[in-house]
This record gives sequence, structure tokens and C-alpha cells, in this order.
Amino acid sequence: MAEFGPKALVGVVVALVGGAIYLEHRSNKMKVFISFDWDHDRDYRNLLSAFAKNPKNDINFEESTPGAIDTKEIGRVKAVLTTKIREATHTLVLIGQYANTRHHDSAEIGALNWQWWEIDKSKQEHNKLVAVKLAPAYATPAPLLGAGASWASYNVDSIAKALREA
Repeated sequence: MAEFGPKALVGVVVALVGGAIYLEHRSNKMKVFISFDWDHDRDYRNLLSAFAKNPKNDINFEESTPGAIDTKEIGRVKAVLTTKIREATHTLVLIGQYANTRHHDSAEIGALNWQWWEIDKSKQEHNKLVAVKLAPAYATPAPLLGAGASWASYNVDSIAKALREA
């Protein structure tokens, strides 16, 4: 028999909107870390932030991507990114023209560039991976190959579907 009372609502958000009650189990809420090239693909990322804030979208997620990290200290950047990746349930990788370009600090980063490092870290943290090529000709980063990533086009419906099905 179903339990009704305070304990039955643990982890559930209840909202009364226009006479209807909406229930959402908190464990079902996605937290998405967006991996992208800060120097070249920031506008694509910003458009996704607007999507996350739009109450009309049909997917419920919180963005866990940090803003600009105001340091060039590799260890500090890794710490911030690690925290955000661990908070996330999914990592959405935006594959731009420079996704496979060697970063000048690649030896210290421990990967070809920051995106490769974020993908590897996301795999270590067991995040679900969704990949989006910003143009069909852009090469897939090697850490995504064989990683079981879901693929989407750069549009709201395709990304929402891939996140849901990841």
C-alpha cells in the first residue's frame, strides 16, 4: 500500500500551479556540465544556458558549468572543473573546430587540451556523455571514441532527446 504523509514526499518537489499539482522527484533532475572551447565556442555555450533557463523547454536540468575561471593556475582550474563535473549527472560536449587542437599547457593539463581532460574526467566520474558537433566536418575528440556517448545535432529538440536517452 502506498504511504501518504511527510515521509512519502522526501526527495519530491510539489508545486501548485493554476490548480494543478506537479511532482518532480529530485533524483530525476539532470545536472549538466557543458564542455566547450572557451576561446572559440563560448557563444554556442551561452545559447545553451538560455535553453536551460527557458521554462518552456521539455527537459528539466540544471547547468553545472563554471563561468570564467579567473586563474591560469592549472591545479586551480582542474579543482574547479572537477567539482563541477562531480556535481553533474551528464556532460554535454560541444565539438567545435578547435576541439582537437593542442593547448600550450597540454603537458601540465595531462591531456591534449581542456576539453579532452573534461571528457576523461567525466568518464572517470561516470557522467553520461552527450556529444554535439557544431559542424559535421569537425573531428570527434579521441576520448569520446568508444565512450558510449549519445549524439545530437545543435538544436534544442535533439539535445533534449539525447540528454533524456543518455
